[in-house]
Amino acid sequence: MAKSVTLDAVDRGLVHALKVDGRVAFSTVAEVLGVSEHTVARRYRRLRTHGVLRVVGVADGLRLGRTSWIIRIRCTPDAATPIAAALARRTDTCWVHVLSGGTEISCNSQPHSRGEQLINKLPRGVFGVTAHELLPGPFHPRQWDYLDDAQRARLRRPDPDLLAEKVTLDPPDHRMLARLGVDGRATYADLGRTTGWSQSTVARRLDHLRRTGVLVFDVEVPPLALGYEAEARLWITAQPAALVATAEALAGHAEISFVAVTTGPTNLVAHATCRDSGDLYRYLTERVATLPGLHTLETAPVLRTVKAFHTPQP
Repeated sequence: MAKSVTLDAVDRGLVHALKVDGRVAFSTVAEVLGVSEHTVARRYRRLRTHGVLRVVGVADGLRLGRTSWIIRIRCTPDAATPIAAALARRTDTCWVHVLSGGTEISCNSQPHSRGEQLINKLPRGVFGVTAHELLPGPFHPRQWDYLDDAQRARLRRPDPDLLAEKVTLDPPDHRMLARLGVDGRATYADLGRTTGWSQSTVARRLDHLRRTGVLVFDVEVPPLALGYEAEARLWITAQPAALVATAEALAGHAEISFVAVTTGPTNLVAHATCRDSGDLYRYLTERVATLPGLHTLETAPVLRTVKAFHTPQP
């Protein structure tokens, strides 16, 4: 278990900068935050050592023509652990959670082809499955927003002119992405050994995948490491006319790390992180309950995260 750590303004600025650009130079972060490069490097090492921060690079499946789904699997208590472990081993899944007393699993799936469906390959012990396709929407949770617009503008973003370019991944690309999924700041030398390419080829290919928006970076910050002990999946039905307003309101809550519009019996899914069960109760009853157009709310506590992003958890 990671030691609980308190983050100050520099730490939070560093996390936000890495969310904007996972491979940003520490010298650039130092300029943006107004501190020394040594301070930024030291803070990064400290957070990595305490298990508070991990940068990962992942492929944006939507840019590769894939669809993204959240699968809810209801199973017998004895089957939850092996099913979750089997899902975590798959290359087309991420964010595998055991929920609700150990009788439900939630995972994100991006099948490599539209005809390939995860729900057709589930093991025994499953007695209920629902699939929710995630629909594209400009909902960006601001849980870690710390930098202002001017500071963010000094960090790297995809090239708008290349966001529609068709990109095909080759076997070395997949090997590079697998390595970046473990350490998004892996060196060019390390990625060269992984792909068999020269460092200059790695640098050019990585830059192209980033500029086209195929390769994106995020920062894993385990809630427990910061003293947040209550996580929950929220399944929400909002009135159609208020759907966008409800999603935008959720994205603005400090407790929310993920929100998306979905197909299925509910039309919104979100992930909430709170200090404890009492904090979660207050959040649900005092803030979520007042959202515009809220019709139904189902809360599924997260008992265990088996896979985060595309990396199984210990």
